[in-house]
Amino acid sequence: MTPDEFVALLRDHWPQTLAALDPADREELAVLLQGLASATDPQAVQAALRRLRRLLRALPDEHPVTLALRGSVRFAGAPDGPEVDRVPVLALLATLHAPPASPDPVRARLLAAPSLPAAEVAAGPGEPGLIRLRHPELGDRYPRFQFAAGTARPLAVVGRINRLLMADRDPWGAADWWLGRNRWLRGVPAELLGSVPDEELTRAARELVEGD
Repeated sequence: MTPDEFVALLRDHWPQTLAALDPADREELAVLLQGLASATDPQAVQAALRRLRRLLRALPDEHPVTLALRGSVRFAGAPDGPEVDRVPVLALLATLHAPPASPDPVRARLLAAPSLPAAEVAAGPGEPGLIRLRHPELGDRYPRFQFAAGTARPLAVVGRINRLLMADRDPWGAADWWLGRNRWLRGVPAELLGSVPDEELTRAARELVEGD
């Protein structure tokens, strides 16, 4: 693999690579890329690439960059001249230093609601139809309203309604129904669990589905 092929590999899988690295590794990645961009001789380029390769060992085994590097023993390049095109390296650096994109306000609101981590839910009895939301920093989260108070035991009525709302296909839409104000119920469905009959909550969800 040549140095330019290595940079192209990073570019092609850049979002997945950043998502798989923790904040400290991303900071180190920025430093190493800067070192690669400023390298002025083949030896410095090779040294920067070796350090980058060591850092990328933190990626999961199934990551496409890991799989591509696994079959590559060393970097190849001309011994008497620059070995890497700095333009794409600087482009990657620019994305690292760019301000983060503004989050979707609806998803941000849903992710701010109380939730349980996937590990805690997996330890419970389980229930088909639970809403699972992907948090960009915390991983998979399950909105807390789906469980009996103080436990990871799913509420049967939530599972039934989630299936009506096709939460397996559109977890964000289902979560928005539960956590948004419902005109038919005159309240927020998640807050009405236990105080409004299950049948009434189910009718409200069915009204939405059949109305579509």
